[in-house]
Amino acid sequence: MKKYLLSLFALVLPLLTFAQETQEMGIDQKIDQAFGDATGWFVSFIFYQIDFGGGVKVFWVLFPLIIGALYFTFYFKLINFRGFFTSINIVRGKYDDLEGHGDDAIEVSDSVSTTEEGDNPDTIRVEGHDGEVSHFQALTAALSATVGLGNIAGVAIAVSIGGAGATFWMIVAGLLGMASKFVECTLGVKYRDIAEDGTVYGGPMYYLTKGLKSKGLAGLGKVLAVLFAIFVIGGSFGGGNMFQVNQAFQLVESITGGNESFLHGKGWLFGLVMAVFVGIVIIGGIKKIAKVTDKIVPFMVVIYVAASLFVIFANYNMIGDAFAQIFNGAFSPEGVAGGAIGVLVQGFRRAAFSNEAGVGSASIAHSAVKTKYAASEGMVALLEPFIDTVVVCTMTALVLIITGNVTSANAGLNDAQAILLTSGAFESAISWFPYVLTIAVVLFAFSTMISWSYYGFQGWAYLFGRTKKMEYTYKLLFCVFVVIGAAASLGSVIGFSDAMIFAMMVPNMVGLVILAPKVRTELNKYMAAIKARKS
Repeated sequence: MKKYLLSLFALVLPLLTFAQETQEMGIDQKIDQAFGDATGWFVSFIFYQIDFGGGVKVFWVLFPLIIGALYFTFYFKLINFRGFFTSINIVRGKYDDLEGHGDDAIEVSDSVSTTEEGDNPDTIRVEGHDGEVSHFQALTAALSATVGLGNIAGVAIAVSIGGAGATFWMIVAGLLGMASKFVECTLGVKYRDIAEDGTVYGGPMYYLTKGLKSKGLAGLGKVLAVLFAIFVIGGSFGGGNMFQVNQAFQLVESITGGNESFLHGKGWLFGLVMAVFVGIVIIGGIKKIAKVTDKIVPFMVVIYVAASLFVIFANYNMIGDAFAQIFNGAFSPEGVAGGAIGVLVQGFRRAAFSNEAGVGSASIAHSAVKTKYAASEGMVALLEPFIDTVVVCTMTALVLIITGNVTSANAGLNDAQAILLTSGAFESAISWFPYVLTIAVVLFAFSTMISWSYYGFQGWAYLFGRTKKMEYTYKLLFCVFVVIGAAASLGSVIGFSDAMIFAMMVPNMVGLVILAPKVRTELNKYMAAIKARKS
């Protein structure tokens, strides 16, 4: 631990020296400009818009997201709805007895495989090591990467640009995304690797490689896996790191005085403090991360939802009008940027960034679960988009609408002001809540960063090997990017963040569609075991 922290300080010290020397010249602006110049081409490509005429332009990356989610919803016969209560029971531990070695249990070698014969030559089987974390810990670890700033600032961005109607499409995207999340997390468990010491390596890199190989598409699987690994590393540095710390700093700076704050122009200093705390946690791997997230996430969600409900019910006479604005704005928007298609696009885009359904990242955390049934964790995972988007995002949107913060004037706000818009909405009903929200935002950012560090490391390990040297190299780089993210302006960060997350979705969705029959087989096995248990 001491050696790790000394290495971190040694790596960050040149950044601090450079920051002090160029403070008068504007270190934050310089970092932002350099970052924007380096990533602008990629952002432009990922967010290229197809012009359908009549002023209708749609991001091409939304098509695999929407079409894929719809396909999985119907292919699995509305699993996102009919499997909802079963998922809750799994998290509650109702079916834990099925994980034993009784007659109903399915051995790991049957459930987690790469060939039709049921063997997995790439996985080292270790007796007693079926995973690293519980269903609940896997859920909270994955939720910590999704429930966060996208629910606070992201929703404000969506409703500012797309109006109240964007909320409706966020909810729709969340409900459909439950099916995508089920598929990818089932595959994450099915094709994971378990090392000799019980450490789990899983995620799209593995099910794209092994799963497509079992379909006779080894070459395609390898290419897609490498692309995903590159994107998940970039996503961990961007959306899972820089975006989070940047948004947290925006609010901390505002709450401590804005331009008069002692932190003004010192984002790097805030980032350094966060980097130290992140480094202390991520050195422990998924078990340490899960132990932190299973305490932080429930606490944060309860506090945030409770505050949202207070604002909503304090203005109970406006609830009906708020829902009317949401439904009317979803289908007949007036005076909103982009019209009906613009509202739909904003809703789906923000929902995707918030819950990451179809992106594949969550399957990395869920693959570490202790289970012998691949589909059991897929069922648990489908709760994520519901909690993240249908519940938390809707709460935020209702607060913004009820407090009158969805107006044409706000449509012109830049990204950096979005989180302050949400803070102001809460402040109008609870004068002291911005201070609580600031703490919540910092915790949201922290929990998201430690989970995304695990995601990025899995991609890094897939590309560069699982040695300790490679592990510490990635984790040190991740901490450095915490400092950079706090210093860069939100304009460059959010574009890169969105681009990397949507880029991850493309290779992942291709694999999910091809491997859907494998998931159906796993689902049938698990549901049969539950049925046999009840009889």
